[in-house]
Amino acid sequence: MKTLIKNGRLITPFRIIKGGGILVENEKISQVLESQDEIRTVEAQDGVRVIDAKGNYISPGFIDIHTHGGGGHDFMDGTSEAFLGAAEMHAKHGTTSIVPTTLTCTNEELKQTIEAYEEAKSKNTKGAYFLGLHLEGPYFALSQAGGQDSRFIRNPQREEYETILSWSKDIVRWSIAPELDGAMELGRLLRDRGILPSIGHTEAEYDKVVEAFENGYTHVTHIYSGMQVVHRRNAYRYLGTVESAFLIDEMTVEMIADGCHLPPELLQLIYKIKGPSRIALITDSLRGAGMPEGESISGSLKNGQKVIIEDGVAKLLDRSAFAGSVATTDRLVRTVTKQAGIPLIDAVKMMTYTPAEIMSVSKRKGSLAAGKDADILIFDEDINVKMTMVMGRIVFQQD
Repeated sequence: MKTLIKNGRLITPFRIIKGGGILVENEKISQVLESQDEIRTVEAQDGVRVIDAKGNYISPGFIDIHTHGGGGHDFMDGTSEAFLGAAEMHAKHGTTSIVPTTLTCTNEELKQTIEAYEEAKSKNTKGAYFLGLHLEGPYFALSQAGGQDSRFIRNPQREEYETILSWSKDIVRWSIAPELDGAMELGRLLRDRGILPSIGHTEAEYDKVVEAFENGYTHVTHIYSGMQVVHRRNAYRYLGTVESAFLIDEMTVEMIADGCHLPPELLQLIYKIKGPSRIALITDSLRGAGMPEGESISGSLKNGQKVIIEDGVAKLLDRSAFAGSVATTDRLVRTVTKQAGIPLIDAVKMMTYTPAEIMSVSKRKGSLAAGKDADILIFDEDINVKMTMVMGRIVFQQD
């Protein structure tokens, strides 16, 4: 089947094409149409389904490289239904690809979650495409545990992590504190296997961050969350992980742009220093994403902790701290454009092309170009999603 999406403003990583169109054949983009003559020629062909974007934006699908769930599901529930349910909910908000993320837990729970992912892969026809698994922990600094379960935090042990890696070929990313004994060796192993080592939940200072970068850690997990900033020791100041990531030009970062974890001014600062080619927007969402306010659970239904969703974020029950994000990707783009004043073209790039580059899938995802996967959105001026297409299949369309 051929599908023509016409009469829209096409967003590329570099420009917006007014009155453009996209021709989709099967799972791929076959043509990017820039003129009305091209569009009329395609429209005249037999058997072409036509979708009118009605002057709205036509965008690459959003790519979320760090999410724990949504729609009442958490990946740590350890069921294929959790993966499928979360993927379907996120697709309604414009996410066409996700990297499901685990939490620090027992190895038994982790293996069950990995097995559930493997089962869900073949059944995923209505939701965001699975790019692979992100393991967040258990190799973290105890002092920066945050929402991670401190009972299971430990140093890397080669026999253990090689066993974990043997469970699946779909592990594409692992967040680790690089200052731990054994972390550099693990970083090199992951890099050599094509898995992204990422710095997270860490006390690492500048020298250690540089060493980590040289050993494969080219990305920083949710910058400002779970890491040190510049601090003083014995009267001298030392750069924290945040400033170190800023100083290393080639290092990429991700930010939870929900408007709660980072205020608009901090979003502006990160954007000004790193630029849209080095920043990925992430939801880091819990099961409460896309759900009404009220009580929820962070982590698995069996072992998770109760939280409360209010003011657009999950909080501890005593409201002393945030317990996690309940954002969706459309909200991230809306926040950085409407609150932080970042140009739409750059906001979309940080939600599409840059995360695709970070995860080494930009040859097939992340931009509107002939030959790439047909992951396409239509949304309006307020980033309200009107249609989501995943691999040429419409998985959401507003009535």
